[in-house]
Amino acid sequence: MNPLVRSSRDVILRTPNWAEAVHFYEHCLGFRAIHRSETLAGFDTGAFVLYVEQGDAHAPVFDFLTPDVEDARSRLRAAGCTIVEENASLPRCYLRDPFGLVFNLGTRDSGVEPL
Repeated sequence: MNPLVRSSRDVILRTPNWAEAVHFYEHCLGFRAIHRSETLAGFDTGAFVLYVEQGDAHAPVFDFLTPDVEDARSRLRAAGCTIVEENASLPRCYLRDPFGLVFNLGTRDSGVEPL
């Protein structure tokens, strides 16, 4: 049986203290910056890519990939997942599973261009 989703290497963290967070991950932990824009920075941590986004704080969000977001979203909601945040223009579909894990459903890796 093929899995409904698979994980990417991306994890995103949103914080209102964006500049401080970027400094911390780059200079205190020494992660290599692989992307930087006005509101998003990406760091190669080794095992995963940590994206830090400017905005209202939320816990880390894992990135799960699926060939059919709508089908997976429907199945997961029927299994007890709840919508945390959704924005089709990004695209973004954050779900919380019944056990507390928050993840984004997408069709491919973030596609953010490296530095």
